Amino acid sequence: MKAAAIRLKPNEDLRKSLRNFALEKNIQAGFIITAIGSLKQAKIRFANQQASTLLTDKFEILSLNGTIATTGVHLHIAIADSQGKTIGGHLDDGCIIYTTAEIVIGTTDAFAFLRTIDEQTGYKELEITSNVD
Repeated sequence: MKAAAIRLKPNEDLRKSLRNFALEKNIQAGFIITAIGSLKQAKIRFANQQASTLLTDKFEILSLNGTIATTGVHLHIAIADSQGKTIGGHLDDGCIIYTTAEIVIGTTDAFAFLRTIDEQTGYKELEITSNVD
């Protein structure tokens, strides 16, 4: 395993920045090790919902989990508002950094992560291929 780190600055889009980072670094199989920071806007799709919800407030990023690769990202986020109320779901484009986001990404050469349509779910789901002979 290797690790890479990125710091995002105010007004950057969290998901788009991570997707671009995967492309720039040619990440074939990456995963979030740790992430903290803050947002001034969050766009999250909640469980079993078709559309994302836009939240406009200041939020602390409590956790970010998922996979990233040149073929796509699938990330879930947990955030807390100024009262400490926590909410989370599927990270969408439109999560805008307030002050910073500090993210450490693990990568492995043992796999490649693809995103292919799953006939059962109808969504692009993770397909793992082995790079080990």
